[in-house]
Amino acid sequence: MAIKITDECINCGACEPECPNNAIYEGGVEWAMADGTTVKGMFTLMDGTQVDADARQAPISTDIYYITPNKCTECQGFHEEPQCAAVCPVDCCVPDEMYVETVEQLLAKKDSMHI
Repeated sequence: MAIKITDECINCGACEPECPNNAIYEGGVEWAMADGTTVKGMFTLMDGTQVDADARQAPISTDIYYITPNKCTECQGFHEEPQCAAVCPVDCCVPDEMYVETVEQLLAKKDSMHI
């Protein structure tokens, strides 16, 4: 399952540089599939929507850092544990029950973003 950042976030930013998929953004900042990945052209998001990889998407949060589940792989294929959770000083990076994925699905997502 993807990781999410809860309302307990203190906006320290420790998590953002640790993400190998560039899935973490500061509140209010738009995101794109191409950010920090090799994705180019059209890409299918988890909800089936097709977007241009360079197209800016609406922020998920405006007040605190957020993780886009479309890019979160729980660091599978990079690290043994989610790095955002490992460095978070207030333990607000937790599993997102809305996005349950197997290790195989997370690795496939990683492979689709880093060719």
